[in-house]
Amino acid sequence: MLDIKFIRENPNKVKEACEKKQVKVDIDRFLELDNQRRIYIQKSEILRAEQKKLGKEDLLKAKEIKIQLKTDLKKLSEVEKEFNDLMLQVPNMPFDEVPAGKDEAENIVIKKVGKIPIFKFQSKAYLEIGEKLGIIDIERASKVSGSRFGYLKGNLVLLQFAIIKFGLDLLTKKGFIPVLPPIMLRSEMARGTGYFEASDKKEAYFLPEDNLYLAGTSEQSLIAMHANENFNEKELPKRYVGFSTCFRREAGSYGKDTKGILRVHQFDKMEMVSFCKPEDSKKEHQFFLSLEEKLMKSLKLPYQIVNICTGDLGRPAAAKYDIEAWIPSENKYRETHSTSNCTDFQARRLNIRYRQKKDNKLEFVHTLNATAFAIGRTLIAIIENYQQKDGSIKVPRVLQKYTGFKIIRT
Repeated sequence: MLDIKFIRENPNKVKEACEKKQVKVDIDRFLELDNQRRIYIQKSEILRAEQKKLGKEDLLKAKEIKIQLKTDLKKLSEVEKEFNDLMLQVPNMPFDEVPAGKDEAENIVIKKVGKIPIFKFQSKAYLEIGEKLGIIDIERASKVSGSRFGYLKGNLVLLQFAIIKFGLDLLTKKGFIPVLPPIMLRSEMARGTGYFEASDKKEAYFLPEDNLYLAGTSEQSLIAMHANENFNEKELPKRYVGFSTCFRREAGSYGKDTKGILRVHQFDKMEMVSFCKPEDSKKEHQFFLSLEEKLMKSLKLPYQIVNICTGDLGRPAAAKYDIEAWIPSENKYRETHSTSNCTDFQARRLNIRYRQKKDNKLEFVHTLNATAFAIGRTLIAIIENYQQKDGSIKVPRVLQKYTGFKIIRT
């Protein structure tokens, strides 16, 4: 969430940020509730002070104050509920340098890397290749679980675990702590990450009997891990790489995306997160982007980097980049990675701070996240870019020591 003091002093800037992010929040109503809230808090404090001054003989006055206090506290509770609900809907402020735009059509490509493959044969889409090799089975998954699920089989499973091991080896050498996080979050922890408001909530799977959300990315569990905790300044930046199965409804997808393993309800993902000092977060964001590039270059997959515009940023992010891999069957790039600087937005919601060495004061940390590997999409990119004329798939050289084989064939 934003600093309430900042909202009070800069309502027009906050309104502008909401407009840029295509988020509808009634800031005037929010400030009205904030004013009412402060009035009721002040009145309650005055009444409590009067209560303490009364002697045993002032029974009538004490009764009047008790009734009035009860009334004011009830009104305060009602005001605070609406106030808190609106507060959680206010998005993070985009950085000034973020390109203005309404949606993904106005994102800006800033870099292209690698050569797009030119095949001397009729190339095929990943699903056709995978089904012929017997390594992807959509039909049986549909029988068992319904649409948007898939079985990965045989050497494709070994390739997946090779990707994971390669990613862990590279990132642990960079000082990242590997974590297998819970894939269920209590509702207050889920909301603390900033991804479970308004339309975002529709993407999530919720278990009402248990008051638990299924994680949409391991970032959510990793960030919430330090809720209500304080770091020492010397601990920062604190970096983790998490691996988990993730769950999303993918309610807005349609067409070819709904068949296969591109947009599924259940998928595996490796995610990086960092807790850092505010003055370091922009540098940390560039570091995360460089790591994503290093991972893609190691696999020798052609890709482009996209600077995400204000209208496509998402609620928690102040700045965001996507990396998109070339998918030959679609003759275009598709997102495989993203990295976001969420500044202190999540830290305020989850109360995550650090103690400054110079003056011993507590300040909110900045949080960042970045995809290491979205496994399903990475497999798609490898299958299509490394396909051979005979229907086999070459294994990227960097992964061969993990798989124990150089090619996937029938």
